[in-house]
Amino acid sequence: MGRWCTARGRAGTGRARPTGPALPTRSAMPTGRALPTVFARTAAVTAVLVTVMATTAALPGATALAAGPAGPRTGYDFADGAVRITGASATAGAEELAAGSTYRSSLPRNGTLYYRLELDAASDAYVSVTAVPGTDGEVTAVDGIRVSVRDADGGSCSVHSATFGAAHSPRPVTAWGTREIDAGTGRRCQDAGTYYVSVQRTRPQDSPPDDWDLELTAATEPRPRQTGPTKAPETWDSASPQPLAGEPERRPGGSGFAHATLVGQGVWRDDIRPGETLYYRVPVDWGRQVYATAELAGSADASGYATGALRLALHNPVRGEVDDAAKGYTGRRTSVALAPLPPVAYPNRYATAGHVGALRFAGDYYVVVHLADQVADAFGEGPFGLTLRLRLGGAAQSGPDYAGESRPKGLFEVSARDRLAAPGGSGGAAAGDDAAMKAVAIGGIGTGSLLLLGLAVWTAAARRRT
Repeated sequence: MGRWCTARGRAGTGRARPTGPALPTRSAMPTGRALPTVFARTAAVTAVLVTVMATTAALPGATALAAGPAGPRTGYDFADGAVRITGASATAGAEELAAGSTYRSSLPRNGTLYYRLELDAASDAYVSVTAVPGTDGEVTAVDGIRVSVRDADGGSCSVHSATFGAAHSPRPVTAWGTREIDAGTGRRCQDAGTYYVSVQRTRPQDSPPDDWDLELTAATEPRPRQTGPTKAPETWDSASPQPLAGEPERRPGGSGFAHATLVGQGVWRDDIRPGETLYYRVPVDWGRQVYATAELAGSADASGYATGALRLALHNPVRGEVDDAAKGYTGRRTSVALAPLPPVAYPNRYATAGHVGALRFAGDYYVVVHLADQVADAFGEGPFGLTLRLRLGGAAQSGPDYAGESRPKGLFEVSARDRLAAPGGSGGAAAGDDAAMKAVAIGGIGTGSLLLLGLAVWTAAARRRT
């Protein structure tokens, strides 16, 4: 791969946990007709917490939660188990993208690739395509990918593009396609049946000659049981809050959507190299607002300039880009922030502004940071210190009463597991969550310590009874 993906594989950051003492056997426990009530409750809480922590360890990006020194990273980290698929040169013979699945493919310099969707007449459908550029040639500002969704008759449902921008830096770019149901409007793309996704480069004549790897996802969103507002909110709190203060905590970023590091509201730090892209996953409830700022540390050599060097972007749960911002780098400490965004709400989809329409559902949002390749030309290979400040505004609200399940299941909601597991918290815990459970999960107390805590409570209760 080119410089943007060199030296990016990360050494393991996990730390060995101390081994706790063995629990007493049944024969060694105090006798009695029944366990003390307090022990039963403690045991139940302990079991839930152990389950949450064990599940969290298996989450994407979970291995990156432990603090540790930054090491080299590989390039874009594709989803584990992604299905290999070949794009067709025409709609005939196009292979299906099944909702809930992730695929890998490749895009040549010239020509258009086609994939197929089989959709009902009751769900909105979404496709995302992430293109990972290769090594040969230079990219231009307007080069990138274009994703279109069309019905079987060739009628257009949506067209979205993603380009490399002014920095001319090779990086993963993501565009999305949609098929939206809007009954009674006379719009196209409302019927059940076969639809086609096309993918092509936006500027093939100026694009590098090598194939680009692709990661594709497909998802469906059911309609609400009852029709709600069909007009996007026109006003919201658009004031920029004060950036979060405090000492940043190390959270190494992931190298792809599927392996994004789970974080919540807080101040996080990592190291980033020129050409590198870092991914963070943030659970966002209905009614919440996302504020994000990225800061790049200064360089010992402050005598050059790199255009659009530090790029910050927000993507929604189906990986559609919500908004982005970029800033040049002179070697001095630099920060870039996303403009204030409206709260996540179902009616946002009716907005004419694309960045508002993309905030149409709750779920996992992705904060993506890229450091331009040409920073290395003026300031060296780094790494450079990166600080990410995330704030979740607004108040969590209930979402629409969907008439069915999304595919994949749970895509448009924030799970209790993620509320507990997100470092710093999701900022929107559901009412009734046990405060002690949240503190333990967020604080990262090990399973051995947790079991010792439960044992200590049980022992004290048993002594009182004797």
